[in-house]
Amino acid sequence: MAADIISWLAVGLMLATSTTMLISRDWRVSLGSLAAQYISVFWLASRHLPFVMGSVKLIAGWMVVAALGMTRLGLTNLEEEEDTFWPRGRWFRVILTFMVLLVTAGSTPRIEAAIPGLGLPVIAGGLLLIGAGVVHLGVTSNLLRVTLGLLTMLAGFEIIYAAVESSILVTGFLAIANLGLGMVGSYLLAAGSTPIENGEEL
Repeated sequence: MAADIISWLAVGLMLATSTTMLISRDWRVSLGSLAAQYISVFWLASRHLPFVMGSVKLIAGWMVVAALGMTRLGLTNLEEEEDTFWPRGRWFRVILTFMVLLVTAGSTPRIEAAIPGLGLPVIAGGLLLIGAGVVHLGVTSNLLRVTLGLLTMLAGFEIIYAAVESSILVTGFLAIANLGLGMVGSYLLAAGSTPIENGEEL
């Protein structure tokens, strides 16, 4: 079916965007990848949700990207921080992403057999984003990238949960959770860049 083909293309886009966010050092590229990732989240969530409810996830995600982007753009004196966690090599991160892909490929059929009706692309996309988010959190200490990792992990959870529960209230709460996480990340970015002198803010 055409819908299944598009769904698998959405999963491929998720793999590309999550890998790009993991290895790219340019915050603009990372935020652009997150925005593209939310398109895939919207498509897979819409497999089990009405179009309007699925579009809420897309709009909320893009609002978070816009908030983080405007905040980071205003911090002209903030240099890209070096990750303090070991190791920092890009190839190591690619290998970690490949391991997440292998785990996803092995777990997806088992979950579909245990809980029929979810759909292989939906399960694969959700597991892939959850795994990519965990990897992201494990290899970076940069505040913006930690926020991106949390948003990625939450997006993966939303995809799978949308296939289980289609409540409007839950969809709204998850959208608020995304917006709240974006606002907290933006605030911490701005607060972390405020110059300190003699123990007081300038």
